[in-house]
Amino acid sequence: MCGIVGIWDFKNKIDKGLLIKMRDVLYRRGPDNFGLFMDNRYNVGLGNRRLAIIDLSDSGHQPMEIDGMVITYNGEIYNFQEIKKELTDLGQQFFSNSDTEVILRAYKKWGARAVYKFRGMFAFAIWNKNDRKMILCRDRAGIKPLYYYFDGRLFVFASEIKSIIQHPLIKKEINPESLAMFLQLGYIIAPNTIFKNIHKLTPGCILEIDNKGNIKINKYWDIIECFSKEFATELRGYGEDDLIEALEKILIESFNFSMVSDVSVGLFLSGGIDSSLVASLLQRNTQHKLKTFTISFSEKKYNEAEHAKKIAEYLGTEHYEFLCSPKDAIETLPLIAQIYDEPFADSSFIPTFLVSKYARKEVKVALSADGGDEIFCGYNHYQNIDQILRLLNKIPCNLLCPIGRTSEFLSRAILKKARLDKYASKGIKLNQIALARENFIKMYFTAHSCWFNPEIKQLMIGYEEKQNWTESFAEDLARLKDLTSIQKMQVIDFKSYLCDDILTKVDRATMYQGMEGREPFLDHKIVEFASALPFDMKYRKGEKKYILKKILKKYLPEELFDRPKHGFSAPINSWLKKELKPFLLAHINQKKILAEGIFDVKIVMNELEDYLTGKVGYNRIWNILVFEMWKEEWL
Repeated sequence: MCGIVGIWDFKNKIDKGLLIKMRDVLYRRGPDNFGLFMDNRYNVGLGNRRLAIIDLSDSGHQPMEIDGMVITYNGEIYNFQEIKKELTDLGQQFFSNSDTEVILRAYKKWGARAVYKFRGMFAFAIWNKNDRKMILCRDRAGIKPLYYYFDGRLFVFASEIKSIIQHPLIKKEINPESLAMFLQLGYIIAPNTIFKNIHKLTPGCILEIDNKGNIKINKYWDIIECFSKEFATELRGYGEDDLIEALEKILIESFNFSMVSDVSVGLFLSGGIDSSLVASLLQRNTQHKLKTFTISFSEKKYNEAEHAKKIAEYLGTEHYEFLCSPKDAIETLPLIAQIYDEPFADSSFIPTFLVSKYARKEVKVALSADGGDEIFCGYNHYQNIDQILRLLNKIPCNLLCPIGRTSEFLSRAILKKARLDKYASKGIKLNQIALARENFIKMYFTAHSCWFNPEIKQLMIGYEEKQNWTESFAEDLARLKDLTSIQKMQVIDFKSYLCDDILTKVDRATMYQGMEGREPFLDHKIVEFASALPFDMKYRKGEKKYILKKILKKYLPEELFDRPKHGFSAPINSWLKKELKPFLLAHINQKKILAEGIFDVKIVMNELEDYLTGKVGYNRIWNILVFEMWKEEWL
């Protein structure tokens, strides 16, 4: 696990000191070791900050060079020993026991096709002196981050944006479309970033750039393909018991792969179905006690630690529980802009950061259980939105818009005046959903929006929407016309919310502590199998994660895990009105907003007042607060 950086300057010699500076900005991702490679003939430089997890010796040092090919790599290839044996049988000789060398030799033998053999999480760059080409590659689900910049003469990449913007030729210009996206969702979807000309490499992609500056991006894996009929036919003829047994075998294999390490490994245990299943399968197949970690809150509404504790006691894990207090939140919140170097408003960052901080005292690797909701239909909103759509489909189109507008007018005119803003906001959102009904993707993102498009155009001074970013998903869904509405939501979430919110949150929170976060549910073998499953094995008559529950019942009493879903979140609303209120007012005030000239000051101050007086929820003002914190840190 590492932080990586690289420069290919097509006109000028590389400043070694600058490359070192860009590398060492990432020191928290790799505190154990560091390395540098310079090819002055072609003005190429690579840097690496290493967190040693596999092969702790110097033989795993990066950047690593073999026969004119140089790699800088972040991640873990869990099946590297199997690939190594295959390459050894083909005559390859190895000098280390690192997965880094396996990637490089696999690429030497099979070229870009080698990526199909890799099971794990990875982001790497390989400079090929012989062909004068460079490739960048990112794992299938986007567990590991990879950003790049190219202006026709300067190519720069890194694990985090904070490294790229150290380069003096790269201007820090806000992308208005990305800012609008952030205000709407609270995160920014790949390939966009908050800055113009800086991009995320989309998950499942390989970027190739040659010595003439030509860039090609090829997608080698896409969850869309996993929903295709070709995958589903492989399971034809399987009965329910057969499917349960087959999935259980894949889960055990994949979860065991995620334990491959030369250092101690633990697990974040929330008490939910996904983390409980990971803990159950691993503890059953492990000789030693698994270390499990959870975070608790004094606010009962948000506290699930008691459930995690009962499961840990039943399984016999070595369990650790840590309290997240308002004091912790006050100390942690200012770090959000520093750690997430583009605006990022997922408030569960705070408990994720803290559980990572405390777990790091015991282990160097921690497993998380993200992805289960997306691939096994676990979110409550799947059912809720599906029901709304069924209702809207019963209303003729020529009546839908007038009814929606009337609902919004009544919500604003009557419910708001009666100080029933909670219900008013729901009426307003329902109208926005109704207006977008014909465009499923736009409708779905609208359902998750804090600020709606018409409001953003008023909020952001001089903003004109040039292109609706939701259109990038249209081609994907058009390829699979037979998907149910819930399956469409699964695909959208996997390609947006999972990657650019959940996985980003865990990666930055763990790496800031010098700890590796792993995602065992996102082994592509699990994702492919789950996608091909008959729909009613995941979602049956309103029951979510049907097949996972069937497996978990073999290991845990049902009463320990069968309860209403509770999202992992923090009591931000309570904190902002009490302990964090001074912090909120310091960042959002009339003088500051007016001086910046980005937002309409009247709209912002009205929103702040409505929040503080209890008329509206915290999400909208929270997104503005997070942006202001980010702007202060990086601009």
